[in-house]
Amino acid sequence: MPFSKLKFSVLFLLIASFCHAQDFQVISPDKKISVAIKNGETLSYSVTFNGKPVILESALGFEFKSEPAMYKGFAVMDRQEQIINETWKPVVKSKHAEVVNNSNELKLMFKEKSGLMRQMELSFRVFNDGVAFRTKLFRSEKNGHRQITKELTTFTIPGNPKAWVVEYGGYSSSNESEFFEHQLSYVSDKTIAGMPFLMDYGNKCWVAITEAVIDNYPAFYIGTNGKQNVLTTKLVPLPGEEVAGVKARFDDEVYTPWRVLMIGETPGKLIESEIVQNLNAPCAIADPSWIKPGMSAWDHWWSGEVKMEMPVIKQYIDFASQMGWPYMLVDWQWYGKFNTPEADITKWAPQIDMPEIIRYAKSKNVKIIVWLYNSDVNRNSAYKKAFPLYHKWGIAGIKIDFMDRDDQDMVNWYHDIIKCAAENHLMVDFHGAFKPDGIIRTYPNMITREGVMGNEYYKFSEKMSPEHNVKLAFTRMLAGQMDYTPGGFLNVTREQFKKQTPAVVWNTRAAELSKFVIYESPLTVVCDHPDNILNQPGADFLKLVPTTWDDIHFIDGYPGEYVALAKRTGNEWFIGVMNNSKEKEVAIKLDFISVGEHMIEIWADAKDANKEPKNLKISSQKVKSGDLVKIKLANNGGWVARITTP
Repeated sequence: MPFSKLKFSVLFLLIASFCHAQDFQVISPDKKISVAIKNGETLSYSVTFNGKPVILESALGFEFKSEPAMYKGFAVMDRQEQIINETWKPVVKSKHAEVVNNSNELKLMFKEKSGLMRQMELSFRVFNDGVAFRTKLFRSEKNGHRQITKELTTFTIPGNPKAWVVEYGGYSSSNESEFFEHQLSYVSDKTIAGMPFLMDYGNKCWVAITEAVIDNYPAFYIGTNGKQNVLTTKLVPLPGEEVAGVKARFDDEVYTPWRVLMIGETPGKLIESEIVQNLNAPCAIADPSWIKPGMSAWDHWWSGEVKMEMPVIKQYIDFASQMGWPYMLVDWQWYGKFNTPEADITKWAPQIDMPEIIRYAKSKNVKIIVWLYNSDVNRNSAYKKAFPLYHKWGIAGIKIDFMDRDDQDMVNWYHDIIKCAAENHLMVDFHGAFKPDGIIRTYPNMITREGVMGNEYYKFSEKMSPEHNVKLAFTRMLAGQMDYTPGGFLNVTREQFKKQTPAVVWNTRAAELSKFVIYESPLTVVCDHPDNILNQPGADFLKLVPTTWDDIHFIDGYPGEYVALAKRTGNEWFIGVMNNSKEKEVAIKLDFISVGEHMIEIWADAKDANKEPKNLKISSQKVKSGDLVKIKLANNGGWVARITTP
């Protein structure tokens, strides 16, 4: 992938003032986004979009244990510029069959003018849909670790925009909670807000903060430094270092993750963006042809009192086969007691026969994925023995659960697991996980992860509102794949909803179907029991809908109100519309389909869906490009369609 390294005035501007301050500028290929880096009394940056400030002058730098902070007194030793302009094909197509990666990059090498004379490299990439920057730190003059106690990066936001804030109650969590709409002034120095962090500036300006390429470094959360518009970078502390404050240790060169600002005139531009994957390295797996996305059945406790026994497992394998799905996920207790010192992930429980399960599944054209508890995987490096064994058995993938951390040690553990899984041709689905960072480009076997308050919460919580489901498309999903586990077919009204077994879902059947189009998960795990789905209205749609896409088109919507997305696979377009709790009528324009006559098949809320949410109206008609389709959405409702060319 050749990059042209050109010096050019639009990309780079250096102004030396009488006080020896240095200003640098990087502009996006379409000239709409501009970043200014200032090396003055302190090091800082700022961002504009369409000529208006998005990030006011904001700090850069680090604090360390046993050495002075690095944030001022720098000389610029070197600068490098390049135009990145490539098109690459992802192994796993989450949004696009071909991804355009186009940005202007500036790298600056700083060295302290006095004292320890430490060096630091700062890189900025400016895309048409956002900005990313990261820092490279180097070895100390002394042997041993350098220890970061604080990253000084801030995001100074003009005004008081709307923000969608998710708080997990601390740094150790499964990243499963609600995004609430607040004014930015809600965020305080006590806040530990997760990401993506979405903001609506008004006047056609949307910004989301997230990060990409988290490697040998902790994830970060957002708070303030006491000023309501200065968002700070709160790094996750290492275990046992909550008091001492050490966030990261390194004895060699280390890169921070890319700090990402997704920027667009509509929230849909952020949904369509590939900036997070573009910041990651190309595929590192020599032959990734064994990685196959698809739908999976799941023998989960959510759908009833499911027992870990052979007849139940075979029932779910039969279910996957009948639906045409390639996978069946065997969940907890398949290896007996878990999260105990005696747990052995290389042996199956006495009541089941894993070779027979795999043989039976193969006879039905289904492959097996197995669940694992993270401590059982890690204990005595059990995974190094288990993963080659799973490959020998014919297991297709692993689901690892309950990590609930994103400190530096856990981040590195993720990388060890993903790489070992790739060596043994195993796909990975992390639950109890932190947000994605685009690693699916480099290791496409890291095919999905949770890190979301998904369908399982209907089992034990009152929080799963339609507003929450709509907001996920504009917030958590911006980071990438999310294993929400859709497919609840016991649909009830809000008044009928209660926490129970088997679990029921508080939205219409059409709304549940829309999750399969709207939510991004190349491995989509279906939550409900076979008896609740087979031969029921909407089951036919689950036989048709793919899990990967060649193109994506945002139609309309607003966080918490509704969302309408269209996605293409081959010559077919699928449309998903998801509503909040207030019925409404919307219209979608079919200006994204090709010229000519097409057939549209529709699964819509029935007229009585407000009272009988399981009911669907299924219809078909002819359409052409530019047609306006009017949709009536029930309370908690939805709408899905497939468009084909006759």
